[in-house]
Amino acid sequence: MSRQPHTGTAPRRRLGARFTALLMSTAFANLGDGVVQTGAPLIAITLTRSPAQVSLLSAAAWLPWLVLGIPGGALVDRVDRRHAQMAALLGRTALLSAAALLAATGHLTMPVLVGLVLVYGVTAIVAELGEAAMVPDLVPRDRWAAANGRVLATQQVANSFFGAPVAGLLVSLGTGYAFGIPAALAVAAVALLLIGVRGSFRHAPSAGTATRRTAFGEVRDGLAFLLRHPVMRPMLIAGSLFNMGSTAYTAVLVLWMVGPGSRMRLSPEHFTLLITLMAVGAVLGSVVAERVIDRVGEVRLLAVTFLTDALLLLVPLLAPSPAPVAAALLVMGATGNVGNVITQSVRQRMTPKPMLGRITGAGRTVSYGLMPLGALVGGAVGQAAGLPAAMLTGTALCVVSFGVVAALVRQHDVDTHELPDEDVLPAEVAALSPAAGA
Repeated sequence: MSRQPHTGTAPRRRLGARFTALLMSTAFANLGDGVVQTGAPLIAITLTRSPAQVSLLSAAAWLPWLVLGIPGGALVDRVDRRHAQMAALLGRTALLSAAALLAATGHLTMPVLVGLVLVYGVTAIVAELGEAAMVPDLVPRDRWAAANGRVLATQQVANSFFGAPVAGLLVSLGTGYAFGIPAALAVAAVALLLIGVRGSFRHAPSAGTATRRTAFGEVRDGLAFLLRHPVMRPMLIAGSLFNMGSTAYTAVLVLWMVGPGSRMRLSPEHFTLLITLMAVGAVLGSVVAERVIDRVGEVRLLAVTFLTDALLLLVPLLAPSPAPVAAALLVMGATGNVGNVITQSVRQRMTPKPMLGRITGAGRTVSYGLMPLGALVGGAVGQAAGLPAAMLTGTALCVVSFGVVAALVRQHDVDTHELPDEDVLPAEVAALSPAAGA
C-alpha cells in the first residue's frame, strides 16, 4: 500500500470540530506541563547547585515510562480513551494542588520536589497515550500527518513558547504559583474534552467475547508486534538512543546556561525566553511538515532531522552566546517537530487501531525508559568530568541514532507494511504481522 503524495487537484478534507477541541485541550494541558517542566529545574537550582542532584529531576520525570508505559498503553486500549485522559488530568489537578500547598507552607525540599515530578510523570503516561490514540478516530486518514503536526506544534508552543516564560514569571512571584496555575489549567483541559470531544473512543472487544484477551496477553501481543516489526523496531532503537543522548545533554544544560556560576551567565528569565524559540521553530515545522514530507519522502527527511538536531547540540559548546544558541534552538524546534510528525504518522499507519495504545506505550517505555538513564549518565559525567564532557557524551549518542535510521530504515518497507484504516482485533494480528519476513 504505497502512500501517494497529495496532488493539489482536490481540496484537503477538514480536520473537524472535535479535533479542534482536542487541540485546545492539549494546549491547556501542555501549558501546565511547560510551567512544571521548566519551573522545577529553576526551583531546584535555588536548593542545590549539584549536577547529580539536579539531574535527578530529569530522571524522575521519565522513570515512570520505564515502569508503567506498557501497562498504561494496555489500560488505554481496554477503556474509552477520552475517559482515561480525563481521569489522568484530574489526578494531576489533585497532585499539583497538594504541591502548591507544600510550597506555600515552606515544606518544599529537594527530595519532595523529585517525588512530585515522579508522580506527575505517572499522570502524563495515561494522558499522553490517550490523546495520541484518539487522533486517528477524529481525523481522516489522509490528514493524519497534518493533525499530528498540529498536535506536536501545539505541545511545543504551550510547553516552551508560553510555558517556559510563564514558569519564570511564576517562580519569581512564588513557588506555589508554579504548581497552582497548572492545576487550574488541567481542569480547563478536562472541561474541553468533556464538552467538545463527544463520542465513544473504545476499541477493545466487549467483555466475554471470543476475542477478549487478558491484560497480560494484550501487553505481550503489543510488545511482540513492535519488536518484530522491520520498520518500527529500528525507528524505536534510533529514537531511544536519541532520547537518551538528548536527556543526558539537557539534564545539565541549565547549569551551563543559567546563574552566576554558569558559562553563559543567563538569568532564569533570559533562559526561558531562549527556550521559547524551540516552540517557534516547532510551529514553522508544523506549517511545512505535510508538504515537505510529500515532496522529500518520509525516511529521507527523517534521517535529515536526526542528523541536524544532533549536530546543533554542539552550538552551545562552541558558541556559548545568546545569538547562535537562539538560532540553533529555532532550527531544532522545526526539524524536531517534522521528525516527530513522521514517526507518529508511520506508527499510526502500521498499527491496528485496537493496539495503538499498547504499541505507543511499549515504544515510549523503551525510548522514554532510557531517558532516566541518560539523565543519570549526564549528571554523573558532569559531576566527574565537567559539563562539557556530559554534553559531548549526549551529542555522540544522538549522532549514533542518525546512523541507525540511515542504515536500517527504507521507504519501501514503510509503504509495504501499512495496514488498512479499520479495527483489526488482536486475534487477527498474526495474519497481518510482518514478523515472518523480519
